Amino acid sequence: MTTHTDSPVWKTTVIVSTSLQNHDTVRMLVAQQHRIRSSASVEPGAFIFPLSGTAFLLVDSQDLPEPFEESGLIEKIKKFMQVHRNSFLLLYGPVTGRKELDILSGIQCRFFGSSLRILPVTNIAEVVEGMLTIAKATSAPHVDNICERMSLAQTHIVESSPVWQMLKEKL
Repeated sequence: MTTHTDSPVWKTTVIVSTSLQNHDTVRMLVAQQHRIRSSASVEPGAFIFPLSGTAFLLVDSQDLPEPFEESGLIEKIKKFMQVHRNSFLLLYGPVTGRKELDILSGIQCRFFGSSLRILPVTNIAEVVEGMLTIAKATSAPHVDNICERMSLAQTHIVESSPVWQMLKEKL
């Protein structure tokens, strides 16, 4: 019998901006035995997961001036979204602070309706866990596995639906 602990550990290659070479997130990814490739041509603060086609931009809210609109962050995010179709913004910092909430709200309002997904994260473990969860769920064969499970669940729900049973009886 196979248990959750018996499943193989998922490892992948991550392309990382050279600006993050000495960052704690990279150290944590290396400790989990992911392959790290540094690139100077990648946007500063970026993590790219080629097998899943996802890209993450790490922004530390503590490093942004007030008002944050003057930091050039909006333009940086726009450029990042143009380059990476499946893009995520990792907004790092305490979510309870007034400054951080204003930044989060401003970014959400500015990019409402776009393909950008925003993940507020409060520590390095959340950064790594969030990236790996999304990258794994969107990479083959895991995405195929998830789609298959969703299809089976949908079939089960439809077949056991009282409405479906009533319709069968009427026919």
